[in-house]
Amino acid sequence: MQDNITRILKAVADPTRREIFHALVVAATALPITQISNQFEISRQGVTKHIKTLEEAGLVEINSQGRERFCMANPKPLKQVNRWLKFYEQFWDDAIGNLEDYLGQKA
Repeated sequence: MQDNITRILKAVADPTRREIFHALVVAATALPITQISNQFEISRQGVTKHIKTLEEAGLVEINSQGRERFCMANPKPLKQVNRWLKFYEQFWDDAIGNLEDYLGQKA
């Protein structure tokens, strides 16, 4: 599981990849790479590299239809990151609650 989380976090660490992923989520449909690359001021090859990183993290699925490649967002892997973060959220909630209890006893 940790390796998946690492891949996902690395994929979304880059602002351009986050924008590409967001555009695909908002579109809610498969978009051709050409259409995606037209939204960015980087080369199609650069966009393709970003999409490949998102695909390796499981955040994008790519399907070919003829000569065109279509990309679709897959936000499901983000649930793994959410579960991982919830552990630490609970940890800090407990720690703050314990600190409040401790400070309440000192007053």
